[in-house]
Amino acid sequence: MAYEDPWQPRTKLGKMVKEGQITSIDEIFMLRKRIQEVEIVDLLLPDLIDDVLSIKLVTAQSDAGRKRRFKATVAVGNKNGYIGVASAKKRDIGPAIRQAIVNAKINITPIRRGCGSWVCSCGKAHTVPFKVFGKTGSTKIDLIPAPQGLGLVAGGTAKTVLTLAGISDVWSKTRGETRTTENFAMATWVALRNTYRYVIPSRRTTRTMED
Repeated sequence: MAYEDPWQPRTKLGKMVKEGQITSIDEIFMLRKRIQEVEIVDLLLPDLIDDVLSIKLVTAQSDAGRKRRFKATVAVGNKNGYIGVASAKKRDIGPAIRQAIVNAKINITPIRRGCGSWVCSCGKAHTVPFKVFGKTGSTKIDLIPAPQGLGLVAGGTAKTVLTLAGISDVWSKTRGETRTTENFAMATWVALRNTYRYVIPSRRTTRTMED
């Protein structure tokens, strides 16, 4: 008895991945394709780890009365150069977390790592290659290259995101309302995403997301 494949791609990119025309997540970003199906990420990045950053109860007033929902913020990463962060709201905690994981996978982005600290010349990919900035809402964060062995000098939320991305050493400087977990996580994600968007001298001939 034949069983139907549960994934039926809805996008051209999904069909290319399922048919084997694209076999690496790196190819997708080199081609500047937008990921719209979580199955693409599940297939090409099967080693992703997820971490629930926050769960909070939110309420909204409508004509039918007050609606209560749970909002989950989740980060996913493979600790080797890929990171995604997203949130989702549902009536129950479980569905909210599961949807947030799906959204974070669709938001997955590559980052560049290096040895950008002037006091460190180890040549290993342990920190950000240069200073980057991220902002979400009123929350702003600078990620600054640090020497190997320093660790992550950052708040708890940023530490989780950085660890999942594969960054082990960094200095950080924050401004604004960092107690808002969602904004803090998203600002850190934006800063890490910017390591891939900016062109550095040694990578002038390398295709980037902004080429």
